[in-house]
Amino acid sequence: MVTMSDVAREAGVSVMTVSNVLSERRPVGAPTRARVLAAVEALGFEVNLTARHLRAGRTDTVALVVPSFHDYFGEVADEIAPLVEAEGRHLVLERTAARPEQEIASLGVARLHLYDGVLLSVAALEPEQLDRVRTTKPVVLLGERDVPGRFDHVRLANEEGARLATAHMIAGGSRRILVLGGALETTHMMTTDRRAGWETAHREAGLPVDDRYVVPVANYSSAGARDALGEVIASGLPFDGVFAVTDVIALGAISALAASGLRVPDDVQLAGFDDLDVSNFVPPGITSVDPNHPGVAREAVRLLHRRMADAGAPAEHLVAPVRLVVRGSTRAAR
Repeated sequence: MVTMSDVAREAGVSVMTVSNVLSERRPVGAPTRARVLAAVEALGFEVNLTARHLRAGRTDTVALVVPSFHDYFGEVADEIAPLVEAEGRHLVLERTAARPEQEIASLGVARLHLYDGVLLSVAALEPEQLDRVRTTKPVVLLGERDVPGRFDHVRLANEEGARLATAHMIAGGSRRILVLGGALETTHMMTTDRRAGWETAHREAGLPVDDRYVVPVANYSSAGARDALGEVIASGLPFDGVFAVTDVIALGAISALAASGLRVPDDVQLAGFDDLDVSNFVPPGITSVDPNHPGVAREAVRLLHRRMADAGAPAEHLVAPVRLVVRGSTRAAR
């Protein structure tokens, strides 16, 4: 392996001069610099960037740790990547599959030394589990679970988004609206918060809240949503609206409704949450809550940079605002 000493001999200079040229720590005359760079090219010398970064105490790399690379998380990653790259760093993605042991591992000392900081989307860990973690690098948490106060955290306005979507369908004439992907138990903060928004919209409109209209979905998947809604249709429970807690679930709902001959929005209004790109292109277009991907990304990266610059700064807990994007799957107010 070619060493810096080999380059120095080839160029007729000291090892320190080679180091100064490659690191740009000190100015080197143009002729000497040219000789060193020519020797580097002739010998095929490669700078050991990993060793240099470790000596400098930085890696120029940030990790984004998410449950999956699909749908919402993929779109958030697309927003975060250019913000990290604009600071001269690289973004590395890690997947936890929403398993608590994987989320804990992402914050372990052995993993953290690879990065300058970590953005972790928490899907499985409880606050008390997170509170036992002692991190050695800056960490910002994303996601809808409650987290210890010492961590910076960005979450979505889940309840307000669900309220907006449900109220919009009520204004459009629906009176029996399913919350597809909802749950009666506190099994997932996202599901709980979005069901709460559905309930709030009903109460604000003076409509009853009926637990029969809270319909769980296996794995929060399109296939699970199709099957769950198909069972509701087969049961004969009357409904004229569906609030799907994610756009992925809304896609499954469209499939089930079409298979049963129900028209959207004439027979059943439909709204989702996440405003995925695909929501624009699935006929008739899915009305959806825009979770503000760019805003979430900007705040997460801002908090991480702030934490890198000042490890002792007080933690911030932010709720990203949302808005409703109306498309053809819902009706205008009646």
